[in-house]
Amino acid sequence: MTSRLQLETPRLTCAQLEEADWAFFRQLQLSPQVMHYIADQKSEEKIHADFNSRLPLWSPRSAHWLCLVVRDKQSGKRLGVSGYIHRDSDCAEVGFLFASEAQGKGYAYESLNALCDYAFKDGGIRRLIATVTAGNTSSRRLLEKVGFVLEGELRENYWLRNAWHNDWLFGLLQKDY
Repeated sequence: MTSRLQLETPRLTCAQLEEADWAFFRQLQLSPQVMHYIADQKSEEKIHADFNSRLPLWSPRSAHWLCLVVRDKQSGKRLGVSGYIHRDSDCAEVGFLFASEAQGKGYAYESLNALCDYAFKDGGIRRLIATVTAGNTSSRRLLEKVGFVLEGELRENYWLRNAWHNDWLFGLLQKDY
């Protein structure tokens, strides 16, 4: 039997999403500050469907999101989620959401590095990508700090908060990491 994926860093444990993480996942999705650049407010049904789609046991080449719940090792407190989804056989898109109180403390950086290490060493990934709503400078700085390169900008590509927004496109090749 395959077990749920778990990554460790000096301060964090990043373990695959489980049923017990529902309240935290819901809290992130309902936070206007966390979701400001991500999505408009979702219905309870949509949040639950997104959660359920990430619950099945994940392994490399799975079609659904690898969703890792990032926890502080000492306290066990949930801080955020990080993960990726395959867009091609050797290309995946990364994503991350962190609770407001966990932002700016290096947790996203630490967990994204662990995710990249796993993707490139064990996940069979050659290229990681990220799409960020233009203006989300915190996510942009995080991606660039990890080594992602801004590869382009799609004009008026994403409808959010009753307006069209540009998207920044980032990429990171295994050979450059």
